[in-house]
Amino acid sequence: MPNVLLLGGTTEASALTQRLAAAGIAATLSYAGRTHAPRAQPVPVRIGGFGGVEGLATYLREHGVTHLVDATHPFAATMSRHAVAAAHEAGIPLIALTRPAWEPVAGDRWTRVADIPEAVAALEGPARSVMLALGRMHVEAFAAQPQHHYLLRFVDTPDTPPVLPRHSLVVDRGPFTVEGDRALMAAHGIAVVVCKNAGGTGAAAKLAAARALSLRVVMIDRPAVPERHETHDIDAVLRWLGHAVPSGTERGV
Repeated sequence: MPNVLLLGGTTEASALTQRLAAAGIAATLSYAGRTHAPRAQPVPVRIGGFGGVEGLATYLREHGVTHLVDATHPFAATMSRHAVAAAHEAGIPLIALTRPAWEPVAGDRWTRVADIPEAVAALEGPARSVMLALGRMHVEAFAAQPQHHYLLRFVDTPDTPPVLPRHSLVVDRGPFTVEGDRALMAAHGIAVVVCKNAGGTGAAAKLAAARALSLRVVMIDRPAVPERHETHDIDAVLRWLGHAVPSGTERGV
């Protein structure tokens, strides 16, 4: 019987957790620990890091993990790299449950950049209202462009105020709607939206809202990760675990 370690923190991970529990597959869900009071889950949960590749490999061996599923955020590249290396070291199979990347469509005004420093550089110029749809981790970097007024949207209230000299903070947890994001951007006079190419549908409302308002979007491309077995389909993960998927099951994530 499989004993799964699921590296989570995404809506896809939560959906897979529900399916694993319903199928009676032993699993532990691991969070990095950046979100306070994560949603209750139907399987055991651990929070915090592992201590690098060696720490994760040791955890896999000591807890008898037979399968490792990486369903972390597409920008959690360090964790994904560690997962590939640790699975190889521990001699267990790994699969990544990811979401398709976003692609621009008619009406989009994207400036694609490779990373956070390039995103900061892309904001050079006169003062504007900028929505940083990035979470908490990279906000400090944008202090290098202090002329702008930044709109921040966090899942949790930060322990310390953001360092940006001119900003507004909204604390809210999705899912967000196109209408809601459009109203938020209009109310704050947003001219530019900065976001990561997280992909999927859960965070796409801001892109449709920016398109409707003809706003510029600075889109940060995903970081590179090692070659690995990857799928966008929860059913495919269950089949990979050797579990029969009932016919008529809704596909996709």
